Amino acid sequence: MDALSGAEPRRARGRLGAASPGARAAGAPWARFSAWLECVCVVTFDLELGQALELVYPSDFRLTDKEKSSICYLSFPDSHSGCLGDTQFSFRIRQCGGQRSPWHAEDRRYNSGAPVSLQREPAHYFGYVYFRQVKDSSVKRGYFQKSLVLVSRLPFVRLFQALLSLIAPEYFDKLAPCLEAVCNEIDQWPAPVPGQTLNLPVMGVVLQVRVPSRMDKPEHSPPKQCSHENLLPAPVVLTSVHELDLFRCFQPVLTHVQTLWELMLLGEPLVVLAPSPAMSSEMVLALISCLQPLKFCCDYRPYFTIHDSEFKEFTTRTQAPPNVVLGVTNPFFIKTLQHWPHILRVGEPKMSGDLPKQVKLKKPSRLKTLDTKPGLYTAYSAHLHRDKALLKRLLKGLQKKRPWDTQTALLRRHLLELTQSFIIPLEHYMASLMPLQKSITPWKTPPQIRPFRQDDFLRSLEHAGPQLTCILKGDWLGLYRRFFKSPHFDGWYRQRYKEMAHKLEALHLEAICEANIEAWMKDKSEVEVVDLVLKLREKLVQAQGHQLPVKEATLRRAQLYIETVIGSLPKDLQAVLCPP
Repeated sequence: MDALSGAEPRRARGRLGAASPGARAAGAPWARFSAWLECVCVVTFDLELGQALELVYPSDFRLTDKEKSSICYLSFPDSHSGCLGDTQFSFRIRQCGGQRSPWHAEDRRYNSGAPVSLQREPAHYFGYVYFRQVKDSSVKRGYFQKSLVLVSRLPFVRLFQALLSLIAPEYFDKLAPCLEAVCNEIDQWPAPVPGQTLNLPVMGVVLQVRVPSRMDKPEHSPPKQCSHENLLPAPVVLTSVHELDLFRCFQPVLTHVQTLWELMLLGEPLVVLAPSPAMSSEMVLALISCLQPLKFCCDYRPYFTIHDSEFKEFTTRTQAPPNVVLGVTNPFFIKTLQHWPHILRVGEPKMSGDLPKQVKLKKPSRLKTLDTKPGLYTAYSAHLHRDKALLKRLLKGLQKKRPWDTQTALLRRHLLELTQSFIIPLEHYMASLMPLQKSITPWKTPPQIRPFRQDDFLRSLEHAGPQLTCILKGDWLGLYRRFFKSPHFDGWYRQRYKEMAHKLEALHLEAICEANIEAWMKDKSEVEVVDLVLKLREKLVQAQGHQLPVKEATLRRAQLYIETVIGSLPKDLQAVLCPP
């Protein structure tokens, strides 16, 4: 594979193929580009090499050979898909060699304000692909085959698909100069700030987007977009940077949405076999979005091929299948992954009366090799009863030709309420483990968060369970017991524990700042006073790094306390604590 990619991390803006030295700091060239994208790749078909990386831009962005190989294979549909014309899909790959790029304060600020499910990926790249295959007699194979790929750490599938729709057709006509101009435009964009509405100019169009915030209320619909009379042309408003059309994605599996929601909640291994990368990637992304606002803590691959570097790891029979959701298009995977507990095969969308034809629930033993019919092949029995009222409402909407975005809103609200009904009892129980504020005193180590006892929690469900907010009947206790063994419980618990520990530290810092520090110092030794200075400084560093939820006034008071305490010490100790 031949690519215009250098051996050092991205540094400064240069022409295609030209790298210039210098560190990538917050104000440096490409820093703004890097807030949205890692790089842009062009993958073409070479008669001798097969898929080959033709171009990487910025030219000095470093990809490992394994990453280049993965991007090449995942940027083209496999031969079973038969995609003619233009098609869009996405993939997700593991970054090799850990976190190479330095993370700046801007990254931390974004993650601290963004919903957990939309935070920047620390160890994976997303690839957003626009693939074109058209007949071309001037090419030896008789077809023009090329993909434009946006590589990013942000899960903004709607935004990047819209961006590709604008730039890919133009690029396929005008090639490199057009791409360089677009990258320079993206390098002028403001950084993504949670809660803000941004105008993003590209190729004579202004995309207007609102970046979601963790402060948004559930079912938050974007506010009325500000009027920008001075913006010419008028902006193209994207209602969401990440949300897919759930109703369209789930058409063939509407009758099994709750079973699939349970499988996602429990982090079960699942293969989605679809006719095309577009269908497989959309179905996988729709499935993992079922759990919002919970973060999906397992691995997932919207499009996966036999050439992927993790192929052996995911298909081995020497150990249990990993907690991964795989989107595939090659029927070969049915044979290779026959030992996986859940396989969802979907066909091309077909209408059966008013309702799209539904896949059937089938036992894994019915799974044949290449001629397997559409179906959800699993021995799993759902813990909760199916919501027949939801299906009736969706069917009625189809009969009345209700707009699809309304149907999607109905389905999304149902899944959100289901997830919230499941999580709220856990949140309430977790909150009860927090020490009382009156037990936090300035001069003692803050009390510990009490341990999470599963049996205590399960007993609490009798009077404070999901039945308070959800009408669905079923074995909720059994579902919680299985959830405790899943990666999602571990991920949720770690996140909540971390937030509570930070809150405790913040309350302790506030208690210190509200105390009479001079009275405390009267009978204290120099060692104890120095120890207080060091602890206060440590808390200040934590708070200023956005690790602690503390008010600015408290931070200023803590700084003043540090200065007061140091001023009370002998000159030699002052010199040690405040070197010139």
